Amino acid sequence: MIPEYCRALEENEISEHCFDLIFAFDEIVALGYRENVNLAQIRTFTEMDSHEEKVFRAVRETQEREAKAEMRRKAKELQQARRDAERQGKKAPGFGGFGSSAVSGGSTAAMITETIIESDKPKVAPAPARPSGPSKALKLGAKGKEVDNFVDKLKSEGETIMSSSMGKRTSEATKVHAPPINMESVHMKIEEKITLTCGRDGGLQNMELHGMIMLRISDDKYGRIRLHVENEDKKGVQLQTHPNVDKKLFTAESLIGLKNPEKSFPVNSDVGVLKWRLQTTEESFIPLTINCWPSESGNGCDVNIEYELQEDNLELNDVVITIPLPSGVGAPVIGEIDGEYRHDSRRNTLEWCLPVIDAKNKSGSLEFSVAGQPNDFFPVQVSFVSKKNYCNIQVTKVTQVDGNSPVRFSTETTFLVDKYEIL
Repeated sequence: MIPEYCRALEENEISEHCFDLIFAFDEIVALGYRENVNLAQIRTFTEMDSHEEKVFRAVRETQEREAKAEMRRKAKELQQARRDAERQGKKAPGFGGFGSSAVSGGSTAAMITETIIESDKPKVAPAPARPSGPSKALKLGAKGKEVDNFVDKLKSEGETIMSSSMGKRTSEATKVHAPPINMESVHMKIEEKITLTCGRDGGLQNMELHGMIMLRISDDKYGRIRLHVENEDKKGVQLQTHPNVDKKLFTAESLIGLKNPEKSFPVNSDVGVLKWRLQTTEESFIPLTINCWPSESGNGCDVNIEYELQEDNLELNDVVITIPLPSGVGAPVIGEIDGEYRHDSRRNTLEWCLPVIDAKNKSGSLEFSVAGQPNDFFPVQVSFVSKKNYCNIQVTKVTQVDGNSPVRFSTETTFLVDKYEIL
């Protein structure tokens, strides 16, 4: 039960998930005796919605809408009665037996109408209205709010509460805190995508990488420019320029410019000016090697998995190594681990999360035990992002065609995974 909610049997993990554990154990133990339930039933009980509560809320909302419609109709009748009384020079009917004059009756009707119209307008942040009457509906889905209220009370009393950030994916946290890119009038986006398939016993079955330089110009005066490309690739990349780019100029001087130097690049649109492709089965070209070694034991399988960065110039961020697990065997028992892990019980996967892999942190390992057979832990999938491209192709300078004067530019480099599998 505890590994289902906590990544490790440590005090800080249990403290962060203490309320989830309490609710789960509450489903297991009743009046001091253990209930005959399994893990799937506990998960269902703690996350289920109450059908009775939904029906009660729907009925209450219908009653509120009918009451508002009735109030609106009454208000219109009172306004009509006031106008008829004014035409005949009589006093307007009063409200509630208090006997008000025409002016007071009209103002009261107007106030009621305004109140109804105002109540129908959407509020910016409406607070959830609690039912005033007694409700026997279950409120299992409201435990999260109760926990939040209890934590707020503890904070107000001076207690130190640890904020739970472990549940967020590393990639999501990086997206939130990623600094905005300062785009100049001349901006280039260099993007590479890799597709790689390896065998579990070693050997690269196929590796294919596609890259492209996208140019975006947001100012007309920088339309006639040339890009100075520095190509230090030694892996045999095949380069191809856009049909409107002067291929001879690029071959001779590594400059990207239009065939007709009098023309300008399109403005306010992304234009692909150079693309490259690398396809190989050379094992030394694998950027990140994964070695997964499951071995059978008396209770199932002991799995050892390790990674090693082969390209020291790369810096891989938000690395997630996903290992499939057999269904219905529960959470794995983690031995040693570099980084963090996440057990997804619904998808039956173990996600090994590493925020950064670079030359200073180029290798690591994970050990865990779980019931199953060696074939159950494949294929292993890898995902990552990087701000350094695999093929060392960069734009070092941008100059204008007339006068060869330098132009300020910005560059955005991304290295992504399209598919990365160990079969």
